[in-house]
Amino acid sequence: MIYLIIYLAVISLAAVIMTISDKHRARKHRWRISEFTLLLVSALGGSVAMLLTMLLIHHKTRHLKFMLGIPLIIVAQVALALVLWRVFHG
Repeated sequence: MIYLIIYLAVISLAAVIMTISDKHRARKHRWRISEFTLLLVSALGGSVAMLLTMLLIHHKTRHLKFMLGIPLIIVAQVALALVLWRVFHG
């Protein structure tokens, strides 16, 4: 269980850093982090951190792919967690 917590902390920190970095790069008209990469990090466990960061810094909040996609990823992750919990602890 401790390894899962460490993993989620690391992937969440990566999601926050990547989101802030992408916003900074957008303002400077520099090379951006791809939407695929941002969504992948979200799907790998950084979804809550990325969504909260996006809302706090107003980044990608007008993109339906992110404002609908990341909450759907969160729902899928919670559903998966519940299924796994029932299988291993039920």
